Amino acid sequence: MMSLTFSALDLVPVIGGVDDTIALNEAVKLAQAAERLGYSRYWVAEHHNMPGLACTSPEVLLAHIGAKTERIRIGSGALLLPHYKPLKVAESFNLLASLYPGRIDLGMGRAPGGSAQASMALSGNFLENVRQLPDSLKGITELMEGSFEYEGEPVVARPSPSIHPELWLLGTNSKSAAYAAEFGMGYVFGQFMSDSDGVEIVHSYRKAFIPSRRCPQPKVIVTVGTVCAETAEEAAQLAASGTALFQSDGATEEKLISTHRKLFVGEANDVAASLEQLALQYGIDEIMIVTMIPDYKKRLRSFELLAHALQSRSF
Repeated sequence: MMSLTFSALDLVPVIGGVDDTIALNEAVKLAQAAERLGYSRYWVAEHHNMPGLACTSPEVLLAHIGAKTERIRIGSGALLLPHYKPLKVAESFNLLASLYPGRIDLGMGRAPGGSAQASMALSGNFLENVRQLPDSLKGITELMEGSFEYEGEPVVARPSPSIHPELWLLGTNSKSAAYAAEFGMGYVFGQFMSDSDGVEIVHSYRKAFIPSRRCPQPKVIVTVGTVCAETAEEAAQLAASGTALFQSDGATEEKLISTHRKLFVGEANDVAASLEQLALQYGIDEIMIVTMIPDYKKRLRSFELLAHALQSRSF
């Protein structure tokens, strides 16, 4: 028997012809529902210049989400580190951690999160920034540990929270897993947007993991796409319409979701059983759920049905 934890990832989609304000309000509703339903975390992703996705600044949205929830952990999945200096990132998430003690996760990624033009406008030479990612990760860890120096002088990321953010690195291949292991961070494998052998990648992370003060043991979350409905037929229709919509409006430049990438679709009990088997394959105790369908109410219902099915099972 195993104990599984489930979390929610929100790409903050703009669907059904609504404006961005409504999309952001729906993000709050999903976070509140996730808390009520017993999900462990609620994370938001960062994207730029994508008309179908509304979150360009996870730390700003998280400040709002934190004020609208009480217990659930909130975080970025992912903040795109190559665009930013480590000090600014550490300051922003230390501020969040001071406002919401024990609830903040800093999940980082190395993708551009948008078009080449948007990346250049945001931070200049993105490829060069990616090349410097190990230095940025080193800076983040030192800032969180209070050992960062610049030109020989100490620099502190203030404010100083009583409980620092958890550090996670997100990715879809062995490169990201190697970085997470090297810097003693938790690793999140994005199965929902990867064709790679996730089990082998997670194994390589565990094998290479170097313990850190923040993370003495390797920690793994696997993110999967799910669509649940009252019937398997309705779930399949929602999944198909979601795939078509988010491909056609340009929101899937990074192939955010597609039916051939291990998208779990069906009645909630069947999906829950499949997720249990997935957890056994990976040897993990936490799965993160993303549901991209073109209906906010049915998205909430999908999370609700899955939560009830999971709670009724004995893992």
